[in-house]
Amino acid sequence: MEVFIDSSLHEVIPDLKIGVIQYDNITVGDSPQMLKGRLQLFQESAYFELENKNVTDYEEIREWRSIFKKLGKDPNRYRHSAEALYRRVKKQNYLSSMNSATDLNNFFSMEYRIPLGIYDSEHIKGNVMLRTGEPEEFYEGLNGRKNNAENLLVTADNDGPFGSPFVDSTRTAVTSKTTSALQIVYLSPKIELHNAEKLVESLASMFTHVNGGNAQTSILSRAMI
Repeated sequence: MEVFIDSSLHEVIPDLKIGVIQYDNITVGDSPQMLKGRLQLFQESAYFELENKNVTDYEEIREWRSIFKKLGKDPNRYRHSAEALYRRVKKQNYLSSMNSATDLNNFFSMEYRIPLGIYDSEHIKGNVMLRTGEPEEFYEGLNGRKNNAENLLVTADNDGPFGSPFVDSTRTAVTSKTTSALQIVYLSPKIELHNAEKLVESLASMFTHVNGGNAQTSILSRAMI
C-alpha cells in the first residue's frame, strides 16, 4: 500500500506535513494497566490545566482549526479530533479504555494536541490518497453519523473516504481482529521535518512496544515530492 497527498492540498496549505506509519503482525487487545493509567492520569492533569485556559489557547489546536477553515470547513461545526478530546476532558467526560491500539492513538493525540487516525489495513482497498472531500461525498463515522466529506481533508482509498482529522469511519475501524494497521499523524505544519521524523518514529516505537509487530514510518510533505 502506498500513501500520497493530493498536490492541490499543498496549494492551500504549503507546509502541510503528514506522518504515515504502517504496522504489520500486531496483536490488538485490552490495554495494559500501564497504558490505562497513563491515559487516565493525562486526562486528569489536562482537566486541571484547562480550569484556567480555553481549549483554543493551545497553538496546535488552533493550527488545525485554521486548516479546516482554509479548506472551507467551519471549525466550530467540525471540530478536529484533538480539539474534541480536549473539550471532553474540560467537561470531565473522560475517555474510557477501548483497545490497545485505539487507546494509544487517543493518548498520542492528547499528548501532542494533534489529530491522529488508525485504520485496519485489511479493510483498505488499494492505495491511499489524502485529499479534499468532494461534493455529495459521505462516509459512516465512528460518531454514529453519516458525515459530509465536502471540503474536509479526508484519507481515501478506492472505495472513498475512510478517515479524516475530524472523525474516522466504521469501515476501517481497528478491532481485536486487526493484525495490520495504517496510522495517519496530522502533524503541526510548523514542525521542522527532522523533528517530525523523530516524533513519528517515537510513536511507532511505543505502539509496537505495546502491540508487538513491526512498523515502517514516513513523512509526506511538499519537500518530499
